Amino acid sequence: MTGKGVGVMRELAMVDVPGVRGVDWGVVERSEHPRRGPLVDSYGRRIRNLRVSVTDRCNFRCVYCMPAEGLPWLPKGDILSYEEIERLVRIMLRIGVDEVRLTGGEPLVRKDLAELIRRLARLDGLGSLSLTTNGYLLKQQAHALAGAGLRRINVSLDTLDHEKFYTLTRRDALSKVLEGLEEIEGYPQIAPIKINAVAIRDFTEPEVVEFARLARRKPYEVRWIEFMPLDADQTWTKDDVLTGAEIKALIDEVFPLVPVEGRDPSSTSRVYRFADGVPGTVGFINPVSAPFCAQCDRIRLTAEGAFRTCLFSTVETDLRGPLRSGASDEALEQIIRAATW
Repeated sequence: MTGKGVGVMRELAMVDVPGVRGVDWGVVERSEHPRRGPLVDSYGRRIRNLRVSVTDRCNFRCVYCMPAEGLPWLPKGDILSYEEIERLVRIMLRIGVDEVRLTGGEPLVRKDLAELIRRLARLDGLGSLSLTTNGYLLKQQAHALAGAGLRRINVSLDTLDHEKFYTLTRRDALSKVLEGLEEIEGYPQIAPIKINAVAIRDFTEPEVVEFARLARRKPYEVRWIEFMPLDADQTWTKDDVLTGAEIKALIDEVFPLVPVEGRDPSSTSRVYRFADGVPGTVGFINPVSAPFCAQCDRIRLTAEGAFRTCLFSTVETDLRGPLRSGASDEALEQIIRAATW
């Protein structure tokens, strides 16, 4: 999403770090940004993770994301080209970013996405290149994605029930998503395969254990994400949030869980394995009940070239303008550093 129609909940947009709890990004007094060294923000957080939206378009109409009629799409000329994305990613890799995730909209609707992956995969300093997709086009593109150098993938899948899937996405497409997952299993170089399920109260509960069974029989890490205020109609309320703790309790009743040790402290997911030793993991991303702002190391580049330091931030920094006006790599780097600081 590029911000059109997105409801922003202020309490989640607030920085939650030791000593500055509840300080708004937009009003923090900052000193001059560091002009050299690793990319850091004014709270001392090392920035290593970049989300790149390659398109604002999507072939689903999920009720928590956009209205049934869709949104006004950006003109083609406003979208960053693959060459422009490659250049900006290269600059950010040079100053400490080492993980890149491609998102949308739905990234697989953009023509020749494998070409962008091929361009990025060969860049020096890249440690991880991943993709988040709704899976609808995954079956026909899996071979090209793997051949281009994709290393990790997240597939958004909120339900395993065909009727509920249609209710949520306004598309009769569950079978195609499951086929895409089956196809990507055939490329072991793409691992892990993660399933992201948005947890919504009075919708998710009946399927929690079934998703856990899926994680036990398939090479997937199933992760539940607490329902966040990204609905285009701005109807989100806290009453809709099914917390990670509640979901874990439902699983524990059937399949007791134990924590997976040694996870990256900047990871947004709390990951567990099954106590009986059956392979498989489940994870919980809890931005509402347990905000992880203090550990966040993520920045975002929107499809039209705006730079964001937070998904919920209302402040953006234009990179497309300087990029297309002939700015040098050094000038672009300093814009990124200043915006991050």
